[in-house]
Amino acid sequence: MSDEKRDYYEVLGVDRSAGEREIKSAYRKLALRYHPDKNPGDKTAEEKFKEASEAYAVLADPDKRATYDRFGHQGLGGANFDPFAGFGFGGADFGDFFNQVFGEFFGGGRGRGRGRGQRGSDLRYNLTIEFKEAAFGCKKELTIPRLEPCEACGGSGAKAGTSPQTCPSCNGLGEVRLTQGFFSIVRPCPSCGGSGRHIATPCPECAGRGRREVTRTLVVDIPAGVSDATRIRMSGAGEPGLQGGPPGDLFVVLAVEPHPIFERDDNDVVCELPISFPQAALGAELQVPTLDGMEPIKIPAGTQNGKVIKLRGKGVPMLHRDRRGDQLVRVVVETPTKLNAEQRALLEKFAEISGDAISPASKSFFDKVRELFE
Repeated sequence: MSDEKRDYYEVLGVDRSAGEREIKSAYRKLALRYHPDKNPGDKTAEEKFKEASEAYAVLADPDKRATYDRFGHQGLGGANFDPFAGFGFGGADFGDFFNQVFGEFFGGGRGRGRGRGQRGSDLRYNLTIEFKEAAFGCKKELTIPRLEPCEACGGSGAKAGTSPQTCPSCNGLGEVRLTQGFFSIVRPCPSCGGSGRHIATPCPECAGRGRREVTRTLVVDIPAGVSDATRIRMSGAGEPGLQGGPPGDLFVVLAVEPHPIFERDDNDVVCELPISFPQAALGAELQVPTLDGMEPIKIPAGTQNGKVIKLRGKGVPMLHRDRRGDQLVRVVVETPTKLNAEQRALLEKFAEISGDAISPASKSFFDKVRELFE
């Protein structure tokens, strides 16, 4: 490589605005193309590989990249600059650096290892609860089917009196490495499915799987204030792990049934209260339903349709807090649809006495109409 270094962005073939993933992808392509193992004895390929690795080491590090963008190669220290410092490689160790970049792609040499425990699967349970149960909390009993170690074979999968043997295909590693030239890919062993064991005589109770479906009864504690689609995590209540691994979790997903009277708005409860025209005009004292039972409510004289009266602290408890929302009572003034003769006569008399008197709101409306069309 010449003494004059090329622009690192030009080396990788990316724009100066390229993101981390784009930079890493460009380096991978160049490294695969110019790696010395694929080009034995080719000095030009070796130089290009080193050049690309140096460019990536700088542009993949946010601090080094910022310095380079501002001051160029000189800002990085010139000839004394170690592009791999800060990556944890102890200097310019191309092998370790290359393995980190390609570790996930090629398996990274990280085998499962003999007898490594596997975490159990998480489970989901959909639970429907009532409106008041969601508001005040409750306990629910759940019946959960899950896979557990077979009691007949102790979870080994082998018939009682026998034991699993080391898989001859992978020597108990649970994986095989396929190598072709430069490429090396790790895959689960097809003979043992990645377990590292071979079962000559399977357990007749579990057919060699080592697990059977068992139904368990669990109790979930639902806190006050939960809402629709709330997820409750029961740690360790999922399926048991394999080979000594930790159990999974159980996630209980809630669905709250609608209430015939109440609607919920965050932690507030909303309901409608039908009243008659005389009650709206003259005022009244009524009883209104709440989550705690019937409560008295005062309707002021002259109450208009749609007026909202607030009952403080009568809403839904706030989740994990010692506070409650409010109840919002929306007044609905009902107009009678059928009048008897006496009622009609009284209303006609009322209209006659009222004359042209109209409410302030109506007066304002008609004033605007008059201005619009005059």
